[in-house]
Amino acid sequence: MKRPSVVLLALSIVLSSASAFAQGSPGPTATPPTTTIPDARDVPYPGTIKLLVDVSDIRQSIFRVREVIPVASTGPITLLYPKWLPGAHAPNGPIDKLAGLTVIAGAKPVEWRRDPVDVYAFHLEPPAGATELEVTFQFLAPTARAQGRIVSTPEMLDLQWNAVALYPAGYYVRQIQIEPTVLLPAGWKFASALDGAERKDDRVTFKPTNFETLVDSPLAAGRHYRQVDLSSGGRSPVRLNIFADDREKLEIKPEKIAVYKNLVREADTLFGARHYDHYDFLLWLSDHLGRIGLEHHRSSENGARPNFFDTNLGVDLLPHEYTHSWNGKFRRGADLWTPDYRTPMRNSLLWVYEGQTQYWGQVLAVRSGLLGRQQTLDALALTAAVYEARIGRSWRPLIDTTYDPITLGRRSEAWRSWQRAEDYYSEGQLIWLDIDTLLRERTDGKKSLDDFAKAFFGIDDGVWTPKTYTFDDVVAALNAIVPNDWSGFLKTRLEGHGPAPLEGLKRGGYRLVYEEQPNDLQKEIESADKNADFSFSLGVTATSSGELSAVQWDGPAFKAGLAVGDKLIAVGGRAYTAQLLRAAITEAKTDNSPIELLVNSDDRFRTVAIDYRGGLRFPRLQRIEGTPARLDAILKPRNPA
Repeated sequence: MKRPSVVLLALSIVLSSASAFAQGSPGPTATPPTTTIPDARDVPYPGTIKLLVDVSDIRQSIFRVREVIPVASTGPITLLYPKWLPGAHAPNGPIDKLAGLTVIAGAKPVEWRRDPVDVYAFHLEPPAGATELEVTFQFLAPTARAQGRIVSTPEMLDLQWNAVALYPAGYYVRQIQIEPTVLLPAGWKFASALDGAERKDDRVTFKPTNFETLVDSPLAAGRHYRQVDLSSGGRSPVRLNIFADDREKLEIKPEKIAVYKNLVREADTLFGARHYDHYDFLLWLSDHLGRIGLEHHRSSENGARPNFFDTNLGVDLLPHEYTHSWNGKFRRGADLWTPDYRTPMRNSLLWVYEGQTQYWGQVLAVRSGLLGRQQTLDALALTAAVYEARIGRSWRPLIDTTYDPITLGRRSEAWRSWQRAEDYYSEGQLIWLDIDTLLRERTDGKKSLDDFAKAFFGIDDGVWTPKTYTFDDVVAALNAIVPNDWSGFLKTRLEGHGPAPLEGLKRGGYRLVYEEQPNDLQKEIESADKNADFSFSLGVTATSSGELSAVQWDGPAFKAGLAVGDKLIAVGGRAYTAQLLRAAITEAKTDNSPIELLVNSDDRFRTVAIDYRGGLRFPRLQRIEGTPARLDAILKPRNPA
């Protein structure tokens, strides 16, 4: 081998040194996360946990918790705070509200250590011979809306047991027995789906149950309370439990009670079975307690406006949550069912769980008499118009929105029409309307989605152990009613980027059209929300003060540079009002001048000219003459009064 020259050798040394200097010392190597949390096993946990929750501090909204947990064996123990919550479809257990955690065994303090990977887990090692752990902590309920949903006021409270209990890792939650006790404010009444309540003064103890049933059975309590029997002669009681800010708000007219009783009858007719031994609607009518709609197997949490019984807004809340007893609780997507509240949920079938429930919630509302036929048509028109304009479909399929409870966490978005947000609810509703009308068309009205509901959700009458299903099970159930390529039908709508699924409206005998005047329902919505909706014209929604709460992606306002948070100061040189903007939009149809707005963005003012000539546009459904009115048949009561 020929020796290199001295110059080349020196150059080689210099380059090697430079390379080493540039690279420095070796970089870090990955340390895989590890955890010692045991996986859940389907075996009984030895002993019964005693849980005491003191919710009597309604001034500061501090819930004080004491748990006595039997020690199952020697060695380390891991306690878990519920993380993945049923109905939330997301890992949002309110662990940030847990404080003051202490553990004692045999009068000796036991130190705990939070798991560095799963921060909802607490590791501890009881001393030798310990037979039980005494665990105490506080749940610091929000005292201002910026902290989260208000669950406690001087008049009422909503106690979700998952927020005030730890449970031992390594067991299916249905295998952990627990005896819950709650200490209420003096003289307060309560309601819950939990069984065997024994009350002594303001201390209420329920008979032991499993941890899964406990978490699925929240407790409502309050100063002003009324219970209404809705059983309608059924074998299992159905009760409407009403709590209100003021006693007079508990009033409900006899004819309204009759309608809610009819809701129970209509659901019985639809599903043909009951999967509960009793059912309790928990309803809060309040300006102060946070709004909610959350399903449980034998109850539901429903928070509404104080005038709930006197308005058309939100009246499908109770029908929706009641439907979940069948769809979501009894029948549940296989990837949504988990053995504990640590195992991640997968939401791929939420278009059934929530989408079909959205469909039946509205249908049952009109069949029972909670909603009128025209009000229902107006609501459907608004839903159809929203999804006709939902431009985000061009890049994001509906199925991907089932991840939104996890990725978005129900926070507000800057560009909802482009980003999309949990569209599996209402776009899912339109898909199920499409399916219902197709079943009716193929069978000349002899078969419908009612048959699917009875065949799929109405099995095993009286049983309330969850029964899971897969996508293929849904397809098979549809094929058993009317053979079709249901797999392809569904995948096209769930995974595709085509137009909004409005075929069900057309097949139902209606078309979506736009008029210059809003219908009565839209007026009521604007009045209640204190806004003005120009979504289908300029592409904005503005509050009463002119602040933009929504801007349609790629709409006229978007193209003019407007964004959520901008504030309309003036229209054509005059101080903003919704009436002025409506007039300007109408005048622009025949005027050659653009609509001129003065806009405030972060204390910077600018003039924006929007060249729009389309006039005011508000959606409604128009009957297609000469076609079968299948939608009318869908909405028709099955148990007319």
